[in-house]
Amino acid sequence: MDFTEEVSQLLGQLEVPPPQRSGTLVRLVGMRLETRGLMAPLGACCEVIGQFGQRVEAEVVGFNDDILYLLPFTEPQGIAPGAQVRVVHNTSQVCLGPQLLGRILDGRGQALDGKPAPQCSDILALQGRPLNPMERGPIHEILDVGVKAINGMLTIGRGQRLGLVAGSGVGKSVLLGMMTRFTEADVVVIGLIGERGREVQAFIEESLGPEGLAKSVLIAAPANESPVLRLKATHMTHVIAEYFRDQGKNVLMLVDSLTRVAHAQREIGLAVGEPPTAKGYPPSVFALLPNLIERAGVGRHGFGSITAIYTVLAEGDDANDPIVDIARASLDGQVMLSRKLADAAHYPAIDLNGSISRVMQKLLSHEDLLMANRFRRLWSLYEQNQDLIQVGAYEAGSNPTLDEAIRLRQEMEHFLRQDMHVCENETTTRQNLRALFNN
Repeated sequence: MDFTEEVSQLLGQLEVPPPQRSGTLVRLVGMRLETRGLMAPLGACCEVIGQFGQRVEAEVVGFNDDILYLLPFTEPQGIAPGAQVRVVHNTSQVCLGPQLLGRILDGRGQALDGKPAPQCSDILALQGRPLNPMERGPIHEILDVGVKAINGMLTIGRGQRLGLVAGSGVGKSVLLGMMTRFTEADVVVIGLIGERGREVQAFIEESLGPEGLAKSVLIAAPANESPVLRLKATHMTHVIAEYFRDQGKNVLMLVDSLTRVAHAQREIGLAVGEPPTAKGYPPSVFALLPNLIERAGVGRHGFGSITAIYTVLAEGDDANDPIVDIARASLDGQVMLSRKLADAAHYPAIDLNGSISRVMQKLLSHEDLLMANRFRRLWSLYEQNQDLIQVGAYEAGSNPTLDEAIRLRQEMEHFLRQDMHVCENETTTRQNLRALFNN
């Protein structure tokens, strides 16, 4: 045997055998499928084939030695031990292009609007590409959202990440719909994650309309779908927004809701054996949310932007809920909605106490910032002394600032109220605010 043949033989012995592309289902625990004899990376898409030809798609979400954990996209009806499992795709990818505009998709990128599948040529990984923080452009342009309480008191900038925080039934979705209709953006990307199925069509008809839908992409994963699909729909919402941002577009991204995303990750984490922490949320939830939020914002060197608005459900109206807390720490501001104001038919039920825009002072002139701060001070002072005022225990003249708050209370309430079908631009809001203090 010559030297070349000997080397070839040695190399042949060192070759790693190709990964196995099929395995056998050995166990089902809750929604978790366990398979043995299959080599596949995390995030791989697999197909489980039953004895009588049933086919269920599933995603690899964990492993333990030679056992892979999979979560199915649908109910694994008819699947029995010994079913064959094969790998379909090693990675999760999405096809992107301008053909997505005006379309309604599910978490797998399949059409929900009855039209043919969009024929897109660009392909990107579902997880997106992280931005170097030193390459991000600054937030320096006011974004007019058409809601005067936000334009005037909580001014937001193009490329900001904002949270709408409230308990159930306080008006988050209505306010989100107002901002969708009234905000000027090149592209609108909407992710309806884990919400009621009826809200999908209602959002299209009531909030978008034909004109709004033409420049929008809507991804829907209702509450009855698998947590894997809900999470994939969330990542798809972000990667589509990133795609249009990188083309220089100003994108408005709406995610309803961030809490349901956390619920989906909680289901997956607990299914693969993660330990529960605060309110049963595993550690992976608190790693996922900041990563998602950081995908939005201004693009490289100010080239394009994603203004992200996330709704956050404060379960039991608890403002210290762990998801509310991590959202508040990660976002560039939050709009708190009050059940007390909603019960009094004060809409939108924006509670200035606790609401903040962290970039507002960089966007407004000194004069406009002073007026906004004066309004907030008067509103907060009245709220603090409301019981004394209502029972007649406050004596006029004791506090000149409180006297002014009492005098202007009705005008201030009128300023913060707005019909859901009426838009008021940022310029008109500033004029009305000046007129309020000049009376």
